[in-house]
Amino acid sequence: MPTAYQPTSPLRQRFRPLWWLAISYVLIGALTRIVLLFMAGGGVPHNPLYWAYAFGVGLAYDLITFAFLAWLLLLYLWLAPRRLYASRAGQWVLYIAGAATLFGLLFVAASELVFWGEFGTRFNFIAVDYLVYTTEVIGNIRESYPLGTWISLLAIATLVVVWLSRGGLQARDGGSTFLQRGKVVLVWLLITVVAAVGVKGTYKDRTDNAYVNELSGNGVFEFFAAFRSSHLDYSRFYRTLPDDVAFKRARELVKTPEATYLSDDPHDLTREIRHAGPEKHLNVVLISVESLSADFLSEFSSKRGNITPNLDALIDQSMFFDNLYANGTRTVRGLEALSLSVPPTPGDSIVKAHNNENLFSAANVFNARGYQSDFVYGGYGYFDNMNYFFAHNGYRAVDRNDIGKGETIHHENVWGVADEDLYTLALKQMDEAQAQGKPFFLHIMTTSNHRPFTVPANRVPQKNGTREAAVAYTDWSIADFIKRARAKPYFDDTVFVITADHCASSAGRSSVPINRYHIPLWIYSPKHIPPQRVSRQMAQIDIIPTVMGLLNFSYRSRFFGADIFQLEPGRERAFPATYEKLGYLHGDVITVLEPQRKLEQLKPNFANGDAVPNTPVDQGQVDDATAYYQAAANLFKHGQMVKRPDDDKPVN
Repeated sequence: MPTAYQPTSPLRQRFRPLWWLAISYVLIGALTRIVLLFMAGGGVPHNPLYWAYAFGVGLAYDLITFAFLAWLLLLYLWLAPRRLYASRAGQWVLYIAGAATLFGLLFVAASELVFWGEFGTRFNFIAVDYLVYTTEVIGNIRESYPLGTWISLLAIATLVVVWLSRGGLQARDGGSTFLQRGKVVLVWLLITVVAAVGVKGTYKDRTDNAYVNELSGNGVFEFFAAFRSSHLDYSRFYRTLPDDVAFKRARELVKTPEATYLSDDPHDLTREIRHAGPEKHLNVVLISVESLSADFLSEFSSKRGNITPNLDALIDQSMFFDNLYANGTRTVRGLEALSLSVPPTPGDSIVKAHNNENLFSAANVFNARGYQSDFVYGGYGYFDNMNYFFAHNGYRAVDRNDIGKGETIHHENVWGVADEDLYTLALKQMDEAQAQGKPFFLHIMTTSNHRPFTVPANRVPQKNGTREAAVAYTDWSIADFIKRARAKPYFDDTVFVITADHCASSAGRSSVPINRYHIPLWIYSPKHIPPQRVSRQMAQIDIIPTVMGLLNFSYRSRFFGADIFQLEPGRERAFPATYEKLGYLHGDVITVLEPQRKLEQLKPNFANGDAVPNTPVDQGQVDDATAYYQAAANLFKHGQMVKRPDDDKPVN
């Protein structure tokens, strides 16, 4: 931390506290990087060039960020009259302001460590997103970490540092003038404007290691950069083709043998999906499990022990898909893929975007056949705009508010009730639909496999509050749900579709580490679907079209996903993405579209997520990736993803 500094000129005396703050901030930034480097572990190879890059470029970003952060102090140093500034009261203003600022900086640094531990990155769009939901986020932090202890330790550290470095906060001014100080402020303003206009968070991303690129940034700078990029217009920021070319290619890519286009309009993706024979109006229960990474299963060499015995056993009783990849790293991305069957849009998910009502959804197809379609969530569905989205797109939104006061709740935390209580709520909706003589389509979204990982007592042997306990409880509660459902008269005519919204971790050394998108899928219906193993590469957006194919539905579709059993071999693809990096996985090559119309094409290691450049670049795959993402973004932007009146008409 800074030591006493002895200036000579009045101007240097006046701005001494600014030096104190600058040195403090730079040291905090360096210490934060050191800790994050250790947390990254083997993610950053022991290469001095990587370390030099991370700390050198990181210092530059720290100084740029400091130009913004210092403005309150700078204005005080400029505007405070010399008599007030040099008084005893003025001295205490500096001490108190310095202590408050230092505590805030240390708190942000500690928050970065927690965020890195959860997501493997510095602050990004997720952090911006979570600011909207302070109740859940603060509650999650309080339930997951000893917040009181941490704040006390940070306060003690702040007081110690301020005391030891108090010489740097001395309020002295031997005669500086307002005009002299104003010139300093004017120069600072110029630096700030240049930094705001000319420096972007992506400038640091120049190495082949995603961890190093993250370490090279500054958490505060990244936070505000993400805030500015939360709404990314695809056509403005990403590689494009001429619209007609993009849509012509998209029509070819989404076409499958059982589909026929209804129009020659190149921008219309409406197809009639035709299957011979009668439809099977079976009940469908879709469970999207929070953070159920494929590698939690023993089937995929889980290193966590046998924590999913029931799900492992269910593999041999189900149609099991072992090569499926999620759309993203957030729950809303999974919900978007499973309800709309579209590639992810950059920035905000459609679930949270404006003008996301009356879209063509899975519920529309089921509702046209007399189904009751429900979205069932154990928390409060205002979070991530879930209730609004589903209620305005063909579903009935059911959440924590629908559990009566007298009903048993075995456990709950800030995210919602325990999974077993969520399944009780789901069974209630299923019973009601059965009583009304309706088939039902339920999309259930779980919460228990989420930090703070607290679960009901005496359910699993693992220590409560750990990821292992949460996964084991997820496994137990699904088995318990199926056991309870088996006692219902509608069980034999129900299809259970069990998958994940996304993986438990998104961090990796490549920009889109493919192993962090690998999720499992079970389709379980003992009376109707014979057990089998499906190892074809598959996208999360293919799940609903595949289920509808198994039900022999003939319907009008604008889904981007395909029935995997109709898609010809060799055409498999998936869409793993972050909030700004849009991935297109085809075979053993992943193409990643990025802002500023940049792209990279890699050969991923499916086991550890590393990747090497694909050379030469396969231009056909680049154009396919562009066509998919450009067409999806264009249709949503121009209101052409909506449900149409003719969508409900029977397909002969």
